[in-house]
Amino acid sequence: MMKTGMDTSDLKIILHSKRANIYYLEKCRVMQKDGRVLYLTEGKRENQYWNIPIANTTVLLLGTGTSITQAAMRLLAMAGVMVGFCGNGGTPLFMGTEIEWLSPQSEYRPTAYVQGWLSFWFREEKRLMAAKEFQLQRCQFIERIWQKDRDLQSWGFYMEDYDVQAALQRFRQIIQQAEDIGQLLVGEAIFTKALYKYAAQQTDMPDFVRQHDAPAGDKANIFLNHGNYLAYGLAAVTLWVLGIPHGFAVMHGKTRRGALVFDVADLIKDAVVLPGAFICAADARKDQEFRSYCLQKFAEHKVLDFMFDEVKRVSLLGGKEGVSS
Repeated sequence: MMKTGMDTSDLKIILHSKRANIYYLEKCRVMQKDGRVLYLTEGKRENQYWNIPIANTTVLLLGTGTSITQAAMRLLAMAGVMVGFCGNGGTPLFMGTEIEWLSPQSEYRPTAYVQGWLSFWFREEKRLMAAKEFQLQRCQFIERIWQKDRDLQSWGFYMEDYDVQAALQRFRQIIQQAEDIGQLLVGEAIFTKALYKYAAQQTDMPDFVRQHDAPAGDKANIFLNHGNYLAYGLAAVTLWVLGIPHGFAVMHGKTRRGALVFDVADLIKDAVVLPGAFICAADARKDQEFRSYCLQKFAEHKVLDFMFDEVKRVSLLGGKEGVSS
């Protein structure tokens, strides 16, 4: 007898940290058909349906001109797919508008991590300790990826370069010496600015200035925005799977909506998204090609595994003192 129902467990066989797909869709309709999630594009002569393998998908970004049915949302929730509404190209239409995440609603998730997180979160010195842990791991991840990524090296991104080493050494000193989150944020801004300058030099963009509200044609800034939102999607998935609410941030502020998403995304943005945005801009690649680059690098360097491991580790630091070197 053919199975007519859909077992939720069947859709979660692939662990979130091992899933391969992130989708950005625009100008289409997402729907459920015969137990599958499809998106429909309208052509001049005929409509075309495309399947979304939801059991192997982490994030679905819905851009301009999209709609989604309730039945499709039900299946996406069963599969544990994070759905986000965003503007054109994967970033907000207006920079004052933040991406809106729709989280699958299930309380049958681990309790150890949120309990561990809350065991230290209400103490300011412990939040600072956790923030420092994230920033130190951010530096280590940059070193790990830049040392072995041949695509980066072919564009002149070398871990041994003086500018990179100096920026990392200076930031690590700030991390160790910071007495509050404000000092850590200032140090992070200086560090990221140094990496922007280095990336701009390696890709022959001496006039680059970081603008979050990027004008049309400014590919480097557009790709940075776009890639960062892909990273935010992975961070949101990590926190949802581990059962930690986005409001319990350690660095980006207790009042900023979704702040912990930004904390976790910082772990991988500089290592993967930042150099990739400059390389793809210099290579005159299209938006879709940049997305493909990011997804390939996310999979190649196992960024979701890294995010999961670090959030788990930090969540269980409540009873420990100090930070790693």
